[in-house]
Amino acid sequence: MKLIKTEDAVGHVLCHDITQIIKGVTKDAVFRKGHVVQKEDIPVLLSVGKEHLYVWEKREDMLHEDEAALILYEICVGNHMHAGEIKEGKIELIADCDGLLKVDSERLRAINMVGEMMIATRHGNTTVHKGDKLAGTRVIPLIIEKKRMEHARGIAEEYKKNSGGLPMLDVKPFLHKKVGIVTTGSEVYHGRIEDTFTPVILEKLAQFDTEIIGQKICDDDPAGITAAIQEWIQQGANLVICTGGMSVDPDDRTPLAIKNACSKDQKGHVVSYGAPVLPGAMFLLAYHDDGIPVIGLPGCVMYAKRTIFDLILPRLMADEKLTAADINCLGEGGLCLSCEVCTFPNCGFGK
Repeated sequence: MKLIKTEDAVGHVLCHDITQIIKGVTKDAVFRKGHVVQKEDIPVLLSVGKEHLYVWEKREDMLHEDEAALILYEICVGNHMHAGEIKEGKIELIADCDGLLKVDSERLRAINMVGEMMIATRHGNTTVHKGDKLAGTRVIPLIIEKKRMEHARGIAEEYKKNSGGLPMLDVKPFLHKKVGIVTTGSEVYHGRIEDTFTPVILEKLAQFDTEIIGQKICDDDPAGITAAIQEWIQQGANLVICTGGMSVDPDDRTPLAIKNACSKDQKGHVVSYGAPVLPGAMFLLAYHDDGIPVIGLPGCVMYAKRTIFDLILPRLMADEKLTAADINCLGEGGLCLSCEVCTFPNCGFGK
């Protein structure tokens, strides 16, 4: 930082805000720190009493905050996102499409631990829409050591290499899915009660690009449920959703039917029967031999505002292949508080 005459400041970078005060009219900064002084700025600066200015003294081993911001952007950027305007060392990343946000949490923590810089993101594995802000970054000081930024870049590149080239932030677009629904339960099959489960499923699916290819209503016979699942897959379903009969009661046979449907050639398998989420503990996720997900939804999905279905569906719509570890990680944040006014996804559920 050095002090120079205002008339000599063209092309230099201000090290502090320049405030203009006009009684009854304004009291605000006419130029912010980091502003590059232009010729037309000189009369304005003189009019606010600035005969001299503190400006940044350019050094080869230092970077201006805006230069460093570009490095932070390069560290963060992934698919289907773009940068906002650089301002005062800050830069934001904006979604280019609807999709599922992925965040490499370990890499994010490593960069934030470098110091004098920060990256703040939305929670990973959450739905984002085109135009949504995904992350905000900034360099803390006006100028920062170049070697510090290069150190951060090196950390990010090492993580990227170890992850097989995955970016720190990524938006996985939602895909078009053909969905087959299998409704189980003798009470529905025989028309003794109305099916109030399927309308809830259809409402959830309507938030995504889905095509409902049909619904089959089955008795509590496991063989019939298995056949219905396999028939939907043969008809081109990308996702099969089963409702009813998901508890551990002896007459609840849907889990067995899903297991039988997904193990014909020993390629399919049940990923998890049970999940550390409330509501939704009796959730089942399996994959058919062809890699098609088959899910069993517990009864709570029918009446609770938000359940495990709201956490898993976006990931399936983004074509994620989920593992038992993915399900087990839902425990922290997996308790829905059933608030009187539901604000999901702007709450802690699933995060």
